[in-house]
Amino acid sequence: MSLAEANGQEKTEKPTGKRRSDAKKEGNVFQSKEVVTVVMVFGVFYMVKLMLPMMVRTVRDCMIYFFSAVKMEAPFSSSPNIFVYMTIAVLKCSLPVLLASMVLGILAHGVQTRFNVSFQVVKPKFSKLNPINGIKKMFSIKKLVDLAKNLIKIALLLILLYNLLKSDIVEIARMIDMNLLSSSGRMLELVFDLVVKVCMAFTVVAFFDYLYERWSYENNLKMTKQEVKEEFKNTEGNPEIKGRIRRIQRQMAMARMMQKVPEADVIIRNPTHFAVALKYDPDKDGAPVVLAKGQDLVALRIVKVGEEHGVFVMENRPLARALYASCEIDREIPAEFYGAVAEILVYIYKAGHREDMFQ
Repeated sequence: MSLAEANGQEKTEKPTGKRRSDAKKEGNVFQSKEVVTVVMVFGVFYMVKLMLPMMVRTVRDCMIYFFSAVKMEAPFSSSPNIFVYMTIAVLKCSLPVLLASMVLGILAHGVQTRFNVSFQVVKPKFSKLNPINGIKKMFSIKKLVDLAKNLIKIALLLILLYNLLKSDIVEIARMIDMNLLSSSGRMLELVFDLVVKVCMAFTVVAFFDYLYERWSYENNLKMTKQEVKEEFKNTEGNPEIKGRIRRIQRQMAMARMMQKVPEADVIIRNPTHFAVALKYDPDKDGAPVVLAKGQDLVALRIVKVGEEHGVFVMENRPLARALYASCEIDREIPAEFYGAVAEILVYIYKAGHREDMFQ
């Protein structure tokens, strides 16, 4: 139980991608055991039905071989081949069924879990040895649901068996007077018919169990609001720390920008709202470069620093606003501003503020 659950918080938030990923790594994946049971029972019985003629022939040949060896009165120690023959016969009848059962079980599990492999489930967990947790699980909702499912399956099985006996009891009684081969064949047909009906009934149970297990799995993965916040902090970082880092980065960028203001040729301003510091070096740049720009308090600070270092400040409201919106720091101004900025630089040159500008 998490700290948030201990504090009484309800799981109301959908599970995040990380929560699902961690659950898969721990082997906590969704699956319905009833689906696996139906698939295995249905598949194994059909495998037996397909292999039944071969099984009958194998058992018959094995019995003939066995009784022939006994009739010859040969001691078992002198006839080791009889044990090899019996072993091969048993494997021939049982191995295909066992392999089919294993393959069907793996496929039924794998399709539901997307073949998720995790070794966390095999690690020993001492918390499972806690008797208190065991008692809690015995009376949990899941155990009650499992009990209800088992009772439903038993009831269905009894109903189907009763219907079979009710409809075929006379035919079953007549089998006493039939020869062994005919009665055995008919009995197997009745058994297989019963198995098919049982599988169909259990399929309905498995369908509802699948829906319930899906709902239960999603409900268990839900998170409290506190768990979502903690996960965000762990994966994305503490928002307060990230905000502080961004503030420090902005302060450092502001300091670097202010250090370049004294190098500017002109600061174009909108009295209190915008200010853009420009520098033009014909030997290095093809057009004036924006050294600094700012709005409101930052604009006033740019103007103040520029005036302290003798940078020419010119008020041009539309140009200042347009340059602020269109230009990037340390980039040349767009071509549409060449004419307006050139007039200002020429004015500065004629006024004698920067005589070396165009030299």
